[in-house]
Amino acid sequence: MKCFVIALDNEAEPILSAMQETNQKIVCGKKLWTGKMCGEDTALLICGVGKVNAACGAQYVIDALNADCIINVGLSGALSSSCNVADIYEIDRAVQYDFDLVQLNGTEIGTLNEFEDRWLKIQTAGIFPAKSLATGDRFNDCKADFELLTGDLHADVRDMEGAAMAQVCIHAGIPFYSFKAISDIAGSGSTTDQYIANTSICAKALKASAEKIFSSVKVQI
Repeated sequence: MKCFVIALDNEAEPILSAMQETNQKIVCGKKLWTGKMCGEDTALLICGVGKVNAACGAQYVIDALNADCIINVGLSGALSSSCNVADIYEIDRAVQYDFDLVQLNGTEIGTLNEFEDRWLKIQTAGIFPAKSLATGDRFNDCKADFELLTGDLHADVRDMEGAAMAQVCIHAGIPFYSFKAISDIAGSGSTTDQYIANTSICAKALKASAEKIFSSVKVQI
């Protein structure tokens, strides 16, 4: 079964609107819907914000629902003008930019202890332009973070969940896909103000593409 794991209600609503025969329950304090999309069984879990919530949500659908594939859909901030507000991009690689074992292992920022490369490869469906994602437990306009993200990492977009889900899926041996609608662009004013102003148009874009996203992903790596 293809399963969506999404951080927030407003990010999940465009996908839920495309699901049929839905049933909702609460599992581990999180909202879970089961139903159908494009005639196939599917599920959607709202995991909550941040890497721990994301990892817990991904592991739950793998263990409890035997997920064959996890799809993350949501909003992200762009790190340069190469992305446009409300455009959707798919992620081809992700890094946890707040993971630091430099002093202990001598590895680069973002290199997880069990990996040699700090970038985690993510499956792509080929329906939107591909971008690289930096994930961290921070939502801010910090200059130091921006310099790390754009200077050292050369990331295109940032979020708070994607790379954590990718890590779980790699260990579980199942495909992970991530589709991001751009809510804000660094250097264009407060990211918070942009996020609030652009949430609705991002939701419309995701709603229009929900079935296309679902039908394009594959359940085998």
